[in-house]
Amino acid sequence: MIAQGKDPRLQLQGKLNRARGKEFEGRLDAAFEYYRLRGSALVEKTPEPMKPIRSLGRGQFVACYERKAQPDYKGVIKGGRTVMFEAKYTSTDRVTQDRVRPEQGDYLDRHQALGARCYVLVGFHSGAVYRLPWDDWKTMKQRYGRKYVTEADLQPYRVPRDRAGRLLLLG
Repeated sequence: MIAQGKDPRLQLQGKLNRARGKEFEGRLDAAFEYYRLRGSALVEKTPEPMKPIRSLGRGQFVACYERKAQPDYKGVIKGGRTVMFEAKYTSTDRVTQDRVRPEQGDYLDRHQALGARCYVLVGFHSGAVYRLPWDDWKTMKQRYGRKYVTEADLQPYRVPRDRAGRLLLLG
C-alpha cells in the first residue's frame, strides 16, 4: 500500500501564494506608512485574533488563530473620516466574491452605514492593485453577471502609483 501524502506541487504553489500575499501586504503597509509620515492618515493592520490555549509560563503561551470578522486595515483620514480595507491577493486571473466572508461583510456594512469609507483592495499577479468600493464588491453579480471579477473588469478601480512606485491608496 502506498502512503498518500500531500502533493508536493500543491504544497509549493501554496507556499508561493503565501509569499506573494505577504509581498502584497508589504506594499500596502508601505503605502499606509507614507500617509502616516505625511500626516494625512493613520491606517493600521488589524491584528489577527488569537485564542490562548495553554500557558507555558513567563508570558508565553500556546494559541490558535480564530477566524476574524474585521477587515485587514482600519484607520482614519485627516479630517476624521474612518476608512477600512479588506485586502485580497490572487495569483489567478480572477478573484471570487466569496473571498470576503459573510461576517466580514456584515462588519463592513455596519461601519459603512455609520459613514466609514469601506473598500476591497485586490492585488493580481501582474502587480496591479485595484480599490473597489464595498458597495461595488457586494453587487458584483448585478454588475458583471457573475460572482467573480477579472483584472479587465477592475480597470476603472486601478490604484495609481507615485513616481517612487508607492501605491496611492487614498488618492
